[in-house]
Amino acid sequence: MQPRNMSMSGVVDLAAVKSAGEAKQKAEQARAEAARTGRAPASGARLVFDVDEAGFQQDVLQRSTEVPVVIDFWAEWCEPCKQLGPLLERLAGEYAGKFVLAKIDVDANQMLFQQFGVQGIPAVFAVVAGQPIPLFQGAAPESQIRQVLDQLVQAAEQQFGIVGAPVDPQAAGEVEQEAEAPAPAGPYDALLEAANQALDSGDLGGAVQAYKNVLNDDPANPEAKLGLAQAELLRRVQDLDPQAVRKEAAENPADVQAQIRAADLDLVGGHVEDAFGRLVDAVKRSAGDDREAARLRLLELFEVIGAEDPRVTAARTALARVLF
Repeated sequence: MQPRNMSMSGVVDLAAVKSAGEAKQKAEQARAEAARTGRAPASGARLVFDVDEAGFQQDVLQRSTEVPVVIDFWAEWCEPCKQLGPLLERLAGEYAGKFVLAKIDVDANQMLFQQFGVQGIPAVFAVVAGQPIPLFQGAAPESQIRQVLDQLVQAAEQQFGIVGAPVDPQAAGEVEQEAEAPAPAGPYDALLEAANQALDSGDLGGAVQAYKNVLNDDPANPEAKLGLAQAELLRRVQDLDPQAVRKEAAENPADVQAQIRAADLDLVGGHVEDAFGRLVDAVKRSAGDDREAARLRLLELFEVIGAEDPRVTAARTALARVLF
């Protein structure tokens, strides 16, 4: 089993944001740097980008201290989203750095969907200096959207001193292409290889510690985050008695922790759809902390399999239905 993309993000604290004074100072520093170098800040180069729970702190909250971030909550099954999304992307290009557009797939990021109090999609919010601002819901006319965006840009400048930085859309595209190029070998390759070998050999404790060692120095390292999540999954199940766990889960369908343990075993045993279905049912039947525990474990297991897997797509849709 090779490490796959996994997001283990916790709750995003929208209250833990920069003050208006700090935001203004950062914006002034960013503009000064842009003026000195003749280039827009790197954080403003990408005008449109996807965001998940793991990247929300950096890609939205931190970036919003330099430029207004408009958030488009959408889903693949949402027909109005397919009309609004391209319009917002085009407007992001036309506004050329006065705001950036973050696209959030609600099926894959239920926690963010809930935290913003979204009632339906498409829904559009903004974040300025870390502060969430509702803009509109539904596929609004372009003239209305332009008016809302103009007001947002004006408020960001007047209230927080945040004006973004002019960006050439063509240059932004070039920056994105460069970012997609294969990265050179990093400083942690040897440590990661050792961690992977430990994982493959069944030394789960050693693998967990090795991945943590990398993350202590490089908390955003994606391979280490993925490997750690997988090693922890395998370690969770290594001392379980499969027969006892499954018996307990069968006899106590309302026991969420029993269902979580059984789902872990299902996944490790290759019963992917059983694991997903078990946890979707647990989310549907439970409430409060139990419901959140089942939902978070389901998201973790999604990432072990991979976001592109059709079984993940189907389970995400089922999760959305029981949550909303």
